[in-house]
Amino acid sequence: MTITIDEGNLKKGLLGLVVALVEIIQELLERQAIRRIDSGNLSNEEMERLGEALCELSDALEKIKSDNDIAKDVRSIRDGLDDVADDLIDRLISPERWADDARGHAE
Repeated sequence: MTITIDEGNLKKGLLGLVVALVEIIQELLERQAIRRIDSGNLSNEEMERLGEALCELSDALEKIKSDNDIAKDVRSIRDGLDDVADDLIDRLISPERWADDARGHAE
């Protein structure tokens, strides 16, 4: 059995995945930056540098998405990751779902 791989789609999908993961990391960095700002742990100079760095990262990601026509791919990946995260959180919050799922797999 031969598997045919479309190299263009593979590259586009992989780049979309990488950009989606970097966007998630960027969001986490932004949340952490806000916490540090709110707690007063950053000087004005540090806040400005941090803000500029996050803006530059955002601009770079948007350019990569635009240049490679992957905005829809990234959104699709992000939506899929959100669904997985929502399901995981639901399972953690609702242990009875674990039991229901376990029974479903045993049958």
